[in-house]
Amino acid sequence: MFFKRFIAFFITTVFIFLLTTYTASGCFTVVVGKDASTDGSVLFGHLEQNGGLRNMSYRYVPRMEHEQGSVVQLRRGGTWPQAEVTYAYLWGNNTGAEFGDGYFNEWGVAIGSDACRTREDSYEELVERGDITDGGIGYKLRRIVAQRARTAREGVEIAGELLDHFGYASSGRTYIIADADEAWLLGAARGKNWIAQRVPDDEIVLLPNVHIIGPEADLDDTENVIASEGLVEYAISRGWYDPDSGKPFSFRDAFNRPAPEGSFMDEHGVDPRQWFSHSLVHREIIELPVNEQLPFSIKPDRKYSVTDVANIIRSHGYVEGQEPKIEKSYKLGMPEDKTPHGHGGVGNICGGYSQELVVYQLRNWMPVEVGSVAWRTTAAPCGSVLVPWYSGITKTPKAYYKQWDLEDALNIDFHFDPPKGTFDFDNENAFDVFTALENLIDLNYKRNIEIAREVWGPFEKEQYALQPYIEKVALELIENDKELAKKFLTDYSNRRAMKALEEAKELVNYFKTLHWAN
Repeated sequence: MFFKRFIAFFITTVFIFLLTTYTASGCFTVVVGKDASTDGSVLFGHLEQNGGLRNMSYRYVPRMEHEQGSVVQLRRGGTWPQAEVTYAYLWGNNTGAEFGDGYFNEWGVAIGSDACRTREDSYEELVERGDITDGGIGYKLRRIVAQRARTAREGVEIAGELLDHFGYASSGRTYIIADADEAWLLGAARGKNWIAQRVPDDEIVLLPNVHIIGPEADLDDTENVIASEGLVEYAISRGWYDPDSGKPFSFRDAFNRPAPEGSFMDEHGVDPRQWFSHSLVHREIIELPVNEQLPFSIKPDRKYSVTDVANIIRSHGYVEGQEPKIEKSYKLGMPEDKTPHGHGGVGNICGGYSQELVVYQLRNWMPVEVGSVAWRTTAAPCGSVLVPWYSGITKTPKAYYKQWDLEDALNIDFHFDPPKGTFDFDNENAFDVFTALENLIDLNYKRNIEIAREVWGPFEKEQYALQPYIEKVALELIENDKELAKKFLTDYSNRRAMKALEEAKELVNYFKTLHWAN
C-alpha cells in the first residue's frame, strides 16, 4: 500500500510538472517612472513566460575582450562586428527560447521584452522584398544591447541600428530598456519598422502582449520618441494609417494584429490583462466595453514600491464582484475549486508557465554597483520569493544555473540545441525546486498559497528591512575598495538566494506530506 501511494503521488507530481511547463507563452511588464516610485527609483518589473519544457538559469557573465575583426553570429546567418570590450551582466538564460532571456549589465541597464504580434506579412515575404537582410535579427538583439549600452537611451539607439540594418525576424515585440534615470519601450514589427517612447517620470506603464505605443508618441518630440525612418509613410502605403483622417499617427493602431473574432479584446475593445492591471492601479474596475484604447501610461494617485510592482504581476485576474486590491492580487481571480494557473480570472497575469519575475530597482543617487538591484523570483512569482541581486555582484550560486562551460553556454547553437538531459529534473537546481513547489501549491491553490505566503512574506520583509543597512556598509566599502564592496554584495545576494532555496525545499517536502496525508 505504501509503495502504491508513493507511485501514485510521484506520477501526479510529474504530470503536473509537465502540464504547467507545456503551455502557451505571454509576458507582462510594469514600468514606474522615478517620480512615481516611493523612493525615486525607476522600477521595471518583468514577468517572463514561455511555453514548452523550460529551465531558466541566472548567471554572471564578466567583461570580455574580443579579437579585432571578430563578429557576433546571429541565429539566421547574419553577422555583426563585435565590440572590442563587452560589459559584464547578469543573465537570465532561458535555454531553447529565442525571446526569453533577460539581461542586467554592470551599468545598471536592464532589458527584457513582451511578444506583441503585428499584422505585418510573413518572414518569407519580407525577405523576398528586401525588408529583412541577412536573415534578420531576433535572439541576439538584447544581448548586444546589454554588452554595449551604458544608458537606456544608448540601448535604444543600439537596438534601432540593429533593426535598421537587419530587420526584425519575428512578428513583433516590445522591448523594455531601463536605467536609473529613465525607461523606454521600443515597439518593433517584422521588418524595419519600429518606434521607441520614453516612460514619463511621473507615470506608470502596464504592458501586456499587444503594442501600446499610440498617438501620444509625438514623432517631432525627439527627446521622448525615436522611430525608424519612413515609419509613417510605410503605414500609409499599406493602408494602415490615413493622414486625412485628422487623427495623429498611432503605431499601436497601425501595426497591432487585429483581435481574433469572439475574443475578449474583440468584444470589449481592450486587452484583458491591460484592462485588469489598469483597474488595479485605478483601484476600481474599468467599465466595459472600452470605447477608446487605454493610454500608453497613467498617472497614479500614490507612489509605487518594489512590492507594489511585484504584487500587480502576481495577480490572477478578475472574478465578477471582486475588489481589485494590489496587495491581495496573488489570490485574486480564484473561482472555487480551480487553480489560477490556467484557470484564473479575466486578465490573469501570473501563470504556471512563468519562468521568473524580476523587479529592477534603479537608483541614480548611489554608485551603480549598489544603487541598481534586481529583485528576482525563480519560477512563478505568486508561490516564489523575491531575492535581491545587485548589479555589482560577480557570481551567482551554482544551484541557480546549469554547470556548462561559459563559452558553450554563450554559443548560439548550444542555446538552441542544448545537451541531452538539460530539462531532466534536478532536486539541487533552483529552477526545478521552485517549479516543483509551484506545482505542489497548485494541487490545492486556495489553501497552499496562504501557507507559502506565510513563509515568503516575512522573508521578503526581512530583506527590505536589511536593505538600508547592507547598502550603508557597501557604500562605506566602495569609497576605498570597490572590489571589496562588490564581494560583500556578492556574498549577501548569494546567501539570500541559497536561504530561499533551502526554504523552498522545506516547503516542497511539507506539501508532499500534506498532499499524501489527504
